[in-house]
Amino acid sequence: MSFIWPPMLLCVVLIPIGLLLYRVLENRRRRRLATYGGAGLALGTTRRPMGVRGRIPGVLVVCGLTVMTFAMARPQAVVGLPQQEGTVILAFDVSGSMAATDLKPTRMEAAKVAAKDFVARQPSGITIGVVAFSDSGISVQRPTKDQNTVISAIDRLAPQRGTSVAQGILASLKAIAVQEAGSSVDYYTNRSPSPSPSPTDTPTPVPAGSHTSAVIILLTDGENNESPDPLAAAQSAADRGVRIYTVGIGSAAGTTLDLNGFQVHTQLDQAALQQISQITDGTYYAAADEQQLRSIYDNLNTQLIIEPQLTEMTAIFAGVGLLMLLAGASTSFMLLGRFP
Repeated sequence: MSFIWPPMLLCVVLIPIGLLLYRVLENRRRRRLATYGGAGLALGTTRRPMGVRGRIPGVLVVCGLTVMTFAMARPQAVVGLPQQEGTVILAFDVSGSMAATDLKPTRMEAAKVAAKDFVARQPSGITIGVVAFSDSGISVQRPTKDQNTVISAIDRLAPQRGTSVAQGILASLKAIAVQEAGSSVDYYTNRSPSPSPSPTDTPTPVPAGSHTSAVIILLTDGENNESPDPLAAAQSAADRGVRIYTVGIGSAAGTTLDLNGFQVHTQLDQAALQQISQITDGTYYAAADEQQLRSIYDNLNTQLIIEPQLTEMTAIFAGVGLLMLLAGASTSFMLLGRFP
């Protein structure tokens, strides 16, 4: 146990000084009563029980004052606190087709609104990361419990180039692996010419959906025009037991988009997104259906962990000390007919 304000512990020395002062005043009172003769002595002693019972109020008051002194020093200790935890990776398609306007104002902005609503509804134990992908995938925000940081990362996203859904899935898997490995993940330097295996190397396959404390939410129109194969990447996620919840951004009818002077027709590829979610034992959602999007968390099975945290114990000490002081005052009134 440690203390935030350790100098306050010096106040403990005031307790024995107070006891000595109380004893001096009590003896002075007795001497004054003695000047009135036998009747005065009787008046000063008949209400005072003899033996152990007479010491109970004083002991309670002294203990209460001692505990309250410790409370003033603001004690803190490492306590194992139960906490629900899970990891969500929001993988955003930032390809050029996300500038299409078949979802208002654009697909990109509609995806941001859906994602930010999702983030705001998550409990404090959920860590959320942001991955962006076009023709490559990159972790924009490492998984964190700071919702404001996640929302700021989402706001910075903007449409870029081509679309490689597989790169988004692989970057998300790497973000999950790094988050769960913690500080044990090392990186390549000139001091270690043989780097350790990547977190996305092929693992021993496990049943799809068995990694229940981490999921990927893939927000995309599903139009893939870059390698590698997104279904192979989905199978890689399934082998790790990670579910992918695909969120279709756009309309089935699609729209025509002007990209660098070229007229390009773009439309939502629902079939591809449904296939990705089925491979990983996930679910496909339509971005326009907010109620369905909000139900994604219901399918995220968080894990209960005991996390050691440095916790301030002031309230506990203050409460115990106050109860002792009240108990001392009550017993003094009942046994001695007066408050201490």
